[in-house]
Amino acid sequence: MKREGQIQVHSENIFPIIKKWLYSDKDIFLRELVSNGCDAIKKWEHLVSMGEAQADESTPRIDITADKEARTLTVSDNGLGMTEEEVEKYITQIAFSGAEDFIAKYQEKGDAASGIIGHFGLGFYSAFMVADSVEIDTLSYLPGAAAVHWVSDGSSTYEISDGARQQRGTTITLYIGQDSSEFLEESRLREMLRKYCYFMPYEIYFHTNSAQNEQKADTEEKTEEKPVNNTHPLWLKAPKDCTKEEYEHFYSEVFLDFNPPLFWIHLNVDYPFNLKGILYFPKQNDKLQVMPGEIKLFSNQVYIADNIKEVVPEFLMLLKGVIDCPDLPLNVSRSFLQNDGDVAKISRHITKKVSDKLHSVFREDRKAYEGYWQDIAPFIKFGCIKDEKFYDRVKDILLLQTINGEYLTLEEYPKQKDGKIFYVTDESVQASYIQLFKENGINAALLGHAIDSHFISFLEYKEKDLKFARIDSDIGDAMKEDAGEEAQDEKAKEEEQAKQITDIFVKELGDDKLAIQAQRLKSAETPAVMLLSEYERRIQDMSAQYGFAFGNDVSAKSTLVLNLNNPIIQAVPKLEDEKCALVCRTVCDLARISHKQLTPEEMSEFLQHNVKLLSYVAGIQE
Repeated sequence: MKREGQIQVHSENIFPIIKKWLYSDKDIFLRELVSNGCDAIKKWEHLVSMGEAQADESTPRIDITADKEARTLTVSDNGLGMTEEEVEKYITQIAFSGAEDFIAKYQEKGDAASGIIGHFGLGFYSAFMVADSVEIDTLSYLPGAAAVHWVSDGSSTYEISDGARQQRGTTITLYIGQDSSEFLEESRLREMLRKYCYFMPYEIYFHTNSAQNEQKADTEEKTEEKPVNNTHPLWLKAPKDCTKEEYEHFYSEVFLDFNPPLFWIHLNVDYPFNLKGILYFPKQNDKLQVMPGEIKLFSNQVYIADNIKEVVPEFLMLLKGVIDCPDLPLNVSRSFLQNDGDVAKISRHITKKVSDKLHSVFREDRKAYEGYWQDIAPFIKFGCIKDEKFYDRVKDILLLQTINGEYLTLEEYPKQKDGKIFYVTDESVQASYIQLFKENGINAALLGHAIDSHFISFLEYKEKDLKFARIDSDIGDAMKEDAGEEAQDEKAKEEEQAKQITDIFVKELGDDKLAIQAQRLKSAETPAVMLLSEYERRIQDMSAQYGFAFGNDVSAKSTLVLNLNNPIIQAVPKLEDEKCALVCRTVCDLARISHKQLTPEEMSEFLQHNVKLLSYVAGIQE
């Protein structure tokens, strides 16, 4: 006999709330229905363990069947099922929670809340995002209970009647709407199952049928297909029981990344909150840019979302990993966190575990840590900038790679007498400066990653005695030749030579934006170097980055330093006019090309100068 009723809404404007929170991602309905099935099985197992229900030989499972011909999608479980009274209460009286009622009833008999997720009523109604109508066929585990059939088209009315289900459990049948046909496609459904249900705790089987009568979950023949999920994810195991091969296999299984991770952190916390997971440090494919990571958040093996910033600090999102935290205060859609003090504690704990792991690797195998540095440096530097407490934890293990191939901590790094650290941003462009530094026994750090310009400023802010200067910003005292106890007339002669050569370059170059100096450098091989002060270069970089001028003059003045010890520079005053001009311009071009990439116009002039210079060398031109 059919009975009609009206769905009771026990919260004002509940349907707009459902629409707001459950309709952001239509495909989420499958997660809601499958996780409800897992809840029902979990409840059944709990009742059996307490002696409230009679065990049988059935294996817990959920079956999902798509029938494109009938335009139906069914989700069937063999959990505890529902009586007609429970269907009326948990389905038609929205905002009542089957999970909450179950916990309240059995809370004195054990940890009934363990593994029970979600609010059945609202989760169930997500089915109407894709279905024109929905049917429920259910049979309760209670002895003598009658099967129940419930159907609604999503309006405020429903029909309920006697059902035909023969086995304990619940089958939900969705009659998919025309605008949601994608959810009948096998490839789309498998994609959704992998995304939302891959680690759910009970085996899930996926089927496709060609006829309506073949898909009824209470009569269909079970195939020997493999489950589409992994019911025992690695994070549930104790870290001591996991092998390197298992960690690497799990990484490739979850992230479809077949480059093995560098190392990992296995989270396993029982107090003051329940938290498990594995965070991987991936190998960075792009050494110049920060590659985004992916951290998947679960609650009792049910996927919630990726990269939830309330739980996972922003800088940790450069890692890849999974975190399962049943204690998260989720709203009914399981997609958004409610405000809760424990969430901040969880976030801080994860950060601490990451810093502890980094210290452990550094302490136990520094060589390995140095080998990882190029890959993990962007993550660590970003973390320091975003979270000063993280910086305080890891500042002792921050490394600087030097031009000599060493890896030194900030404490170990040899600084100039004024606390200055020279650094390189581009080894190829600044190669001549690097060679000059090496010849004079001066160190420099390689800081060529996109994040390094920000990290340098951050370090100067945190460590007041540190100052960074790019390798082409200054000539260190160690590179300059000490005049010693030269006679006064010798000094005067050198000053006159310096002025003469400087005046010639000023005249021949005719560039009022270029300052020119002449000094004796210890190395005679380099004719000249181009310098731009660290301050002016940073202002220039900021102006280029943000598209407007910082300060009064964006076109900062560079300085050409001529090396009086170099034979070419010494010969300049003796050259004829045309040759003198050509040599001056070529010397300047060579210094400029070692300082930065040339513009197309500058490169064209450089090539012209060199062609002309070659013609003199070859004797083609006198």
